Amino acid sequence: MADEILLEVSRLRIAFRLDRDTTVDAVKDVSFAVPRHGTVALVGESGSGKSVSALAVMGLLAPDTTVIAPASGIRFDGRELLSLPAAERRALCGKDIAMIFQEPMSSLNPVFTVGAQIGEVLRLHMGMGRAQARRRTLALLDEVGIPDPAVKIDAYPSQLSGGQQQRVMIAMAIACEPKLLIADEPTTALDVTIQKQIMELIAALQKRRAMAMLLITHDLALVAQVADHVVVMRHGEVREAGPARRVLAEPADPYTRALLHCRPRLDSRPWHLPVIADYIQEGGAGERRRFAGGDIAEGRGVTPLHPLERERGYRPDDQPLLVVNNLSKSFYLRDGWFGQREFKALDRVSFTLARGRTLGVVGESGSGKTTLGLTLLRLHQASGGSALFDGRDLLAMTAREFQAYKRRIQIVFQNPYASLNPRFTIGQILLEPMRIHRIGADDRERTAAALVLLDKVGLPAAAFGRYPHEFSGGQRQRIAIARCLTMKPEILVCDESVSALDVSVQAQVLNLLQDLQDELGLSYLFISHDLSVVKYIADQVMVMRHGAVVEMADSDALYRDPRHPYTRALLAAVGGTVKRDG
Repeated sequence: MADEILLEVSRLRIAFRLDRDTTVDAVKDVSFAVPRHGTVALVGESGSGKSVSALAVMGLLAPDTTVIAPASGIRFDGRELLSLPAAERRALCGKDIAMIFQEPMSSLNPVFTVGAQIGEVLRLHMGMGRAQARRRTLALLDEVGIPDPAVKIDAYPSQLSGGQQQRVMIAMAIACEPKLLIADEPTTALDVTIQKQIMELIAALQKRRAMAMLLITHDLALVAQVADHVVVMRHGEVREAGPARRVLAEPADPYTRALLHCRPRLDSRPWHLPVIADYIQEGGAGERRRFAGGDIAEGRGVTPLHPLERERGYRPDDQPLLVVNNLSKSFYLRDGWFGQREFKALDRVSFTLARGRTLGVVGESGSGKTTLGLTLLRLHQASGGSALFDGRDLLAMTAREFQAYKRRIQIVFQNPYASLNPRFTIGQILLEPMRIHRIGADDRERTAAALVLLDKVGLPAAAFGRYPHEFSGGQRQRIAIARCLTMKPEILVCDESVSALDVSVQAQVLNLLQDLQDELGLSYLFISHDLSVVKYIADQVMVMRHGAVVEMADSDALYRDPRHPYTRALLAAVGGTVKRDG
């Protein structure tokens, strides 16, 4: 890096206290530098130490549970941050260093308006009065592309979309014109089109305001678009670092190669997606292997993947399992004192799901994807239409009649952290639905079935007696899938079930879903905003917008020749690049 260094992290070691005598290392001798006006990306999976390193720069790690080694150094603009008094550190990090967090809804205070929260930053760090802060807030909201800033300034976070909430976070971060912007997974939870908008906005603001940026992400496609330099981390250590173009084009470390290949691609569909274990195993040199879609990596003692690509698409002899006709769902919103306004979340949606096939449902937030899944499971009451499951209308059944069908259609929710009861062991989570639906003669038989399912989803028998908090996100999603399988379902509704996972864990879960479909003949209604994932898993794709179906076709046909402008815009957002001014 020829440019002047703005931030230099050297030999950073961070440990967390588990109890008075025990600590666990989270970051181990990590060093990197961010040049003035440049962009550096920290890349890796959850638990790699990316966010912990950034929080150390911001001074946001809890001092009573965190140990930073004395030899560690964090120098910003010539000043050693770790030795600064707390008040000076707080003033510096609020003004000269700013951070955009991953989840805007949990970062914004729900009881204060957008204007109040941005204004507070301006009053505390810039010494502005209320009137001046409000004027400056309006200008910031306009700069980050918030529509009707004069109205939105008095809105609460819950009244904004996810993309608008993230724009508010960006406005708050740039309010004091910082020298360094830290962006921690700023687009992970957003739709592809909104992701592209947000990253183009950040790139433009960075250029216009001459900021440096430290980008934290697990998305290497995003790194290729915006970063000058990349630092790849795993288990708290730096595995590889260098110019972004060189690292992404010719990765030297097997782990970097693994991250590059785990994500589904639009131009190939391997029989199984590669996972980290196919590239690298701890403790030994490896051998070169070849997978569908390109030359790969190094692993030791790994079974080679299937050499063929998987064919997708509906066939003339496929048997319809679920036939939905003109499904509609309206919500009614208050309008004035006595009136109400109809909002059509689903507008005459029709499709057929074949036995043993996958229908992918794509679209932006608010398109009706999740409402579709919840309405089919009768978690929302339909406003009209029919859903024929094996010839019976799910929507016309009585509650008693539908009870038998609950076993046959199950749902895997997006958030594996919120969908499992934290007070139950995994065994209790798996046994409860079997008891309710009287599956198995007794608990001994049910326990045996649960252990078989744990093995089927790739978890050890020891998991039976443990609690959800003892598992990673990917493992929890496997447990959620196992819970669904206790019912021996015929249809699984997967509602953004892999969107919250790292690319390598995502590949594992997608492979698991495909293996289960091959073995058990399951049908999937696969809801996602990630078009690369849908291309890999779906036989047919249905594109939704504003509650209506705008296009539906076999997977390959739709991706090869999208007919509707909205579909083309979604695909362009996946394959496009972020525009960088200058």
